[in-house]
Amino acid sequence: MNQVVKICFGAALMVTLAPIAQADEFKLSNNQRISCSRGLSAGKLNTATCKSYAYIFNVKTSEYFRCQVSLALTRDNKEVINVQTDGSCTRKPRIFETDSSYSFDATETEPPNTNSFFGPGGYSVWASDNTAQKVRGCITISSGLGSDISKCLDMTFQ
Repeated sequence: MNQVVKICFGAALMVTLAPIAQADEFKLSNNQRISCSRGLSAGKLNTATCKSYAYIFNVKTSEYFRCQVSLALTRDNKEVINVQTDGSCTRKPRIFETDSSYSFDATETEPPNTNSFFGPGGYSVWASDNTAQKVRGCITISSGLGSDISKCLDMTFQ
């Protein structure tokens, strides 16, 4: 009976650990940005809003998530009146069609009042295959018409 318990425990342990060994690996991009703006409201209220973006990348599938966090602070000359925070991550499509071992980085454009022509700006992402000489660059910008435009290009090596 003791031998049966050991065999069943061993089989259960292998079934439990098998998905962990094959689990996808997620990495945080190395290039996070933060931008802040200030505004004056009626009644001498000051508002400061800061936003930051980061990217979480699945190194096996090349799928990624664009994450954003924001904080808005409203105050008068004497005290903080209101603090609001918001944030979430949005799933984006795979960069490569097949599974492999990938590296990734991303960057955001500056806030809309600087170099963005069509609204909130855009971002670029770069992904490379760690097992082959394969690099893909993608740029996504806001069209100003409700949908983003995204294009990727495979790099050639000369």
